[in-house]
Order: sequence, then C-alpha cells, then structure tokens
Amino acid sequence: MRVSVRTVSLVLLGLLYGSEMASAAVPHVVFLIGEREYKTRETLPEFARDELIGKLKFRCTFVHASAKDGNLFPGISAIDSADLVVLSVRRRSLPVADLARVRKYLAAGRPLVGIRTASHAFHTKGKHPEGHAEWQEFDPEVLGGHYVGHHGNKLVTNVERLPTAKQHPILEGVTEQSFDVGGSLYRVNPLKKGCVPLMIGRVKGAPAEPVAWTHAYRGGRIFYTSLGHPKDFQLAAFRRLFRNGILWSLKRETGKKK
Repeated sequence: MRVSVRTVSLVLLGLLYGSEMASAAVPHVVFLIGEREYKTRETLPEFARDELIGKLKFRCTFVHASAKDGNLFPGISAIDSADLVVLSVRRRSLPVADLARVRKYLAAGRPLVGIRTASHAFHTKGKHPEGHAEWQEFDPEVLGGHYVGHHGNKLVTNVERLPTAKQHPILEGVTEQSFDVGGSLYRVNPLKKGCVPLMIGRVKGAPAEPVAWTHAYRGGRIFYTSLGHPKDFQLAAFRRLFRNGILWSLKRETGKKK
C-alpha cells in the first residue's frame, strides 16, 4: 500500500508536537479523523494545538483517513500507545486488522472521546470492501447512544445545561446556561442505561435530545457530544465543554464532583 507524503507528514507532525514532554507523565492523545462533512480535519488539530499542546503540554498524534481511500487510516497503530483516543469518523469500514486494533484498545478499558459523526463511525450499512469490517453496534455499545438521524439543517439548535448535571466536572467553566450551535440536532434517544446526560438540545417542534453525555465501556471512561460543527469551535462554551470532556476521560478533571 502506498502512503502519501502528506499523510505521513500529518502523522509525524502530531508525533512531534510536545515531543520534549513525551514521558509517562504526559498524556498521549490520538485523534482518529475521517469525515468530510464538518471539517474536523482542520478544527480538531487547531483545537489540540491551542488547548492541549499549547496550554497543557500534551502529546498529540493526528491520524487521518487516506485521501485516496477513506477506509484506510495510515498510522492507526498510534492508538496502541494512546492514553486517549478522540474519534471523529463517519461511516468507514476499516481493514479487519485495524478495526480489531480499535476493539482491543477499548476492550482494555481505555478511554475515548467521540464527537459528532462518531455515533456512526463504523456503521456502513453492510456495504464494505472485501477484507474490511464494520461495527454497527459501536454507538449503543461504546458511546451509549441511539443515533437514528438528525433534524433539518435549517432548524436552529439551542443547547442548555441540565440542572441535574450542574456539578459535573465536564460542565465546569461552561458559564452559559444556553447557547445556539451551528449543526443540526441529532436524534439519539433513548440513551443506554448508565449514561449521564449533561446537556440537551432543542429545535422548534421536536422533543429535546441529549447532545453531551458520559458512559463507561469495559471500565473505560467515555465522553460523547453530537456537537462539533465548525461554528461550534468558535464558541467558548463548546471549547470548554470539549476540553473538559477530554480531561475527564483521562481522569484529570479538577474542581467539581466526579
């Protein structure tokens, strides 16, 4: 398999960020990115450089889907040494060995943060090349969600903190009680038993839907948010929520009740 110079450069770039701090005390966060709708190829590395590498001195690796074959993720072996995987993938079927690597990571009780299309990351509706595999139950099993589509793109989504979660560390510093976001509202109800909803979203004429929650899988901490539109990354409230979710998943939260 030929790997483009651009792909290799992106992976190496991620490995080099924070390399001077690459020790057992410094978390290694691996971003697995493969979607075309929400530009997370751009927004996640920018967020990581500002919030994780610049402020927290974390070590980050960015593993992108191949431009020639979106089901291939050159450098995916980086998750073997990850302290946390951040997932932004939409409907990709991985080679059997690569998906097995993802399953092994999670089966070991290691943490994951999912954003937006991660709810249908490995669900290709049974359509995938020979030698590849999907994981249709990833959403309910790992994230604890129930993604069945989304409301119209023209409807304005307003999100608000749940009073029952006001002491959760992921909401620490999210001072806005409610705010509008850029993307359509995902339909994800009902959440799996054991999930802890943190924020809900509303659009006109429809029931409220959870937009951020926590779950546990094989003992590992899982944080998921259906937010993640490019405009969301311009909101201080979303950036704080997402940063806190990463810290909580790594058991590095501070201040409030765990």
